[in-house]
Amino acid sequence: MAGITAFEKRCGFPREAVHLGNWRMSPFNRWSFQNVPEMVPSAIIAPDPNAGEAPPVDAGWLLGRKVTLSQGVEGVEAFLRRSHTDALCVLRDGKVIGDWSAPWVRHGAPHLVFSISKSLTAILAGVLEGQGLFDPDAPVVRYLPEAEGSAYGTATCRHVLDMTVSLDFDEAYLEPESLFARYRQAMGWNPGGRGETLLPFLSALQPLPGEPHGRVFRYRSPNSDVLGLLVERASGERVPDLLRERLTGPLGMRGPVSITVDGAGAARTAGGVSMAPRDLARVGEMMRNGGAFDGRQIVPAAWVHDTITAGDREAWLRSDFVTLFAEGRYRNKWYQTGKGSFCAIGIHGQWLVVNPASRTVIVKMASQPEPIDDPVDQDNIAFFDAVIAAADAR
Repeated sequence: MAGITAFEKRCGFPREAVHLGNWRMSPFNRWSFQNVPEMVPSAIIAPDPNAGEAPPVDAGWLLGRKVTLSQGVEGVEAFLRRSHTDALCVLRDGKVIGDWSAPWVRHGAPHLVFSISKSLTAILAGVLEGQGLFDPDAPVVRYLPEAEGSAYGTATCRHVLDMTVSLDFDEAYLEPESLFARYRQAMGWNPGGRGETLLPFLSALQPLPGEPHGRVFRYRSPNSDVLGLLVERASGERVPDLLRERLTGPLGMRGPVSITVDGAGAARTAGGVSMAPRDLARVGEMMRNGGAFDGRQIVPAAWVHDTITAGDREAWLRSDFVTLFAEGRYRNKWYQTGKGSFCAIGIHGQWLVVNPASRTVIVKMASQPEPIDDPVDQDNIAFFDAVIAAADAR
């Protein structure tokens, strides 16, 4: 009998146990979220350079602390394990002050960031807006005439950016026979399907009966795949190239960075980006500094200011996300907490949190078993406040 492989010893299961039908399920997601190109066709944005990432910075100042969360007083390391954390990175004043990785995670390895991809795509829209190539107030059909006759045929790019499109679609992550499951087949994330790809799928979606665009914040991922198509049409460039030239290159990302693509090569901008924790932290640091990084203005400061201060409060109050951030808003695919921080969030526990007052950026990547876990989300929010306080006390 063959012995246990190094892979199985590290991950707890053999590689051949992971396939397209279970790659987002626990425990297999502990590995697959770091190796998405092995599961889904992907465009490589930035290869892994020979230099690699700098060694991890000890986070002992944080790991030994206790935090008060929903289950009472809990040690930081215990919470990281309970919340299925794969990696944590904390920046203060642009410098890494602490790294932590689970035993199955290689320091500097890429990780699927899920819906943080939406926030990255919105940055591209901001860059193009600053160059006069993209008008957020234009009708969607100016750039995407194929949307005529769909919910997007009467929507503006602003509705798409702020998730206020009236769209008859539910984020039914766990329903195998739902429209969402068909959506995942179209993007190549689920087995089966009819050979459908993203553009035909998106162009067939219809509005919610009786609801106008712009009234309610409704979190619907297809909006962000539409945004990816919009920035491609506005620029004449593919999303992987836009990300490389407008974001990952200027930020000096160490890589690797990739994005999944459908059968026609369309990038899955709603959730397909993978990157290393420190590279994602670089995005947060750029946003903290008004769109500048290492002396270079990457995205217009006016766009960043709009992103972290504007947004329709009434549309947010009408949404089911008000329980996440009671004082929040949503603008350009970024969340405002209403308590001094802004953030980008992805399912299964992906967070990029920026707190300008404390000059702190926090990245937390995870492989939570459930796509949405409201109690853990609330614990994460409290945990980030504790991290900021601990960084202050260093």
